[in-house]
Amino acid sequence: MNNKQIVVCRTSHVERSRNMGFCQSSFDSALDDSFSYVLCMIPDSHFFNNKKSSDMKPILFRIIIINLFAFLLIGSAFSQSVTDTSAIWRIETTDGNEFFGTIVSKDSNAIHLNTKMLGVLTIPVTFITSSTLVDQDAIKQGEVWMKNLQAARYFYSPNGFGLEKGAGYYQNTWVLFNQISYGLTNYFTLGAGMVPLFLFAGAATPVWITPKFSVPLVREKLNVGAGVLLGSIVGEDMINFGITYAVTTLGNRDRNLTAGLGYAFFDGDWSKPFFNLCGIMRVGKRGYLLTENYYFSVRSEDIFEGETNIFIISVGGRTVWPKLSLDYGLVSPINMADVFVAIPWLGFTLPLGKSSSNVKRQ
Repeated sequence: MNNKQIVVCRTSHVERSRNMGFCQSSFDSALDDSFSYVLCMIPDSHFFNNKKSSDMKPILFRIIIINLFAFLLIGSAFSQSVTDTSAIWRIETTDGNEFFGTIVSKDSNAIHLNTKMLGVLTIPVTFITSSTLVDQDAIKQGEVWMKNLQAARYFYSPNGFGLEKGAGYYQNTWVLFNQISYGLTNYFTLGAGMVPLFLFAGAATPVWITPKFSVPLVREKLNVGAGVLLGSIVGEDMINFGITYAVTTLGNRDRNLTAGLGYAFFDGDWSKPFFNLCGIMRVGKRGYLLTENYYFSVRSEDIFEGETNIFIISVGGRTVWPKLSLDYGLVSPINMADVFVAIPWLGFTLPLGKSSSNVKRQ
């Protein structure tokens, strides 16, 4: 019996060649449809008949190179077919539901998702609107913690963080206060807002824009920001108002403290500097504690006798869901004519554009 050489060959068809002997198809499930890898047992006579010993060296060298190249391709193909079963994915479906879990397997027809509560779900790809990889930093105690949709602000005051490029949100407070903010770059955010009083018998309507620059000095530890609020009261001979400010934030987006300094102006008159101190602390999967406080001086003969220092203190919370966050609290001006007032705060935020934080788009 003739000796045979075993060679791995790449061919578009598994052939039983006249001259090549018997070929065994292998690895088809791990590779593409257009090519197959085959183990070929080739008779020695195919290579060595009528060959001199000096001619066999190049042939043997080619066989070795073909084998090495083929097995490298096979290893690459197998590595690409393995699914990372530790990664957490968020799958959104056409009916508005979303599911979190690890992908057990997937094919052209469905994704098999292993969820914590429902076990393994088979979700047809025709029902999937998006699949996103959850950031590992958002996974706490085996659960996905919702991101802070409005991490660049407290109740209203900005901090040193900015919106990511392409991310934005719509903020509404007590129905009438409306603002949209959008990250034009990772360092520049532009917002615009209004109080639509024109809906009430054509009353004068405040409108404004809020450009802001943010710079991370030490990522997720120290951020600074500066910006302005430029506004006009439409319908009152275009009376202008605004605020210029600078802020410094210590901490990350879930737990931080911000100190700020600013000046306000109204119809050409500038105020004395005002100061604010704000903070946020995450207390659970969906919950935050908030505080936003101001100190400034006011001079008005109609209300006070001379100059009066005013503190505005606010405390409350924020509850977040994947596509909504709710702010609530109490705002209390101190030293305003020696009268204690506690004003409720209620607002919500909706994400716009690209999500920013606990998912990575695929």
